[in-house]
Amino acid sequence: MRVTRTLRATVGAALTGALLLSAGGAAYADSVRSNQWPLTAFGAEKLWESATGKGVTVAVLDGGFRESHQDLTGQFVTGKNFANTSQGDGSDSLADGEDIRDHGTAMAGIIAGHGHGPGGSQGVKGLAPGSKIMPVPTYKNAAAAVRWAAEHGAGVINMSFIETQSTDICPAIHYALEKGAVVVAGVGNDAVADKEYPAACPGAIGVGAVDEYGEASDSNNYNATLDLLAPGVKIPVAMGKSDTDYRTADGSSAATAYVSAAAALLKEKFPDLTPGQIANRLVKTAGLAQAEKDRSLKLPDDHYGYGYIQPGPALRRDIPAGPVAGPLPMPAGKASKTPVVAGADKGQDPDPPMGGKQAVLLYGGIGLGVVLVLGVIIGGVALVRRKGNAGSQSWG
Repeated sequence: MRVTRTLRATVGAALTGALLLSAGGAAYADSVRSNQWPLTAFGAEKLWESATGKGVTVAVLDGGFRESHQDLTGQFVTGKNFANTSQGDGSDSLADGEDIRDHGTAMAGIIAGHGHGPGGSQGVKGLAPGSKIMPVPTYKNAAAAVRWAAEHGAGVINMSFIETQSTDICPAIHYALEKGAVVVAGVGNDAVADKEYPAACPGAIGVGAVDEYGEASDSNNYNATLDLLAPGVKIPVAMGKSDTDYRTADGSSAATAYVSAAAALLKEKFPDLTPGQIANRLVKTAGLAQAEKDRSLKLPDDHYGYGYIQPGPALRRDIPAGPVAGPLPMPAGKASKTPVVAGADKGQDPDPPMGGKQAVLLYGGIGLGVVLVLGVIIGGVALVRRKGNAGSQSWG
């Protein structure tokens, strides 16, 4: 599994790398909530009058989880570990100071964090705080993890990573969709047109990052697999090093988690909708910043998909359920219940998993000097792009 994340200096914009979340400087519990701009943009307090994700289980496939984090206690149901493979669990690829539980803890917090302190007013609050997290540690074994999660009650499956396409990953996602699970995956942070898996699998909702001004992140991969955007720039997240650890992060990982949380809200309010019909509500209510509206983009656009999610309208508007398959490309035919094993008929695997040197799990490091130089360049570009924007978007 390749989870696209890179280290980020506090002055730099989001940078590309081998994983889907970029960590910034340390954040502190008393400032985390006030810096959670997505909750303000989404009008979360109003949202939660309609749904909190109660009764919905979100399977998070990731490197590991700190279930005792102060913002996540009690939010986990039983999961299964698919990370202890013959090739290890990815921990040997971590840089100094990183914890194998960082990324998964961050995703879980974005989805279902309840905060801490008086009334849960401090720390990370998830967009779907009533949902539960099914922790599924995964390393080079995503297809099996997807099938297991679908068979054990996951209503939403979050895949904030990219990996080499395995023989069974798309059939496994097809199987999960037929079980009723919404599957959400990040498109990658390499700023290239390459299609990455699992986001490229039919039926998976491909997600890129957007900032508070409604501008797509420069680091997003851009192609037809990008369906929706969600907050993924300057996102406060819970981390795995301790029960009180926080960082500020960028990347399509965080954006993927926000779409998974929005799907959980919709699954609670509209339990009879298919995964395609859930996607339909997100697509039909997606928004664009005025600058993109003025450009008359033809949607879906390779950089913007159908736009950024607006959970409020998705919950409240009167939208016909529409076709079972929804508006996004879906797999054809019936899903096989039997996993596809590459080379089973030939006695060997012609498509073996990536070797350890080909995959970087969780926060691949970048030299600070490179970060600073690229941060200045990209920051300048971002400043030019945002001229004319009067302020942050209201997405409620």
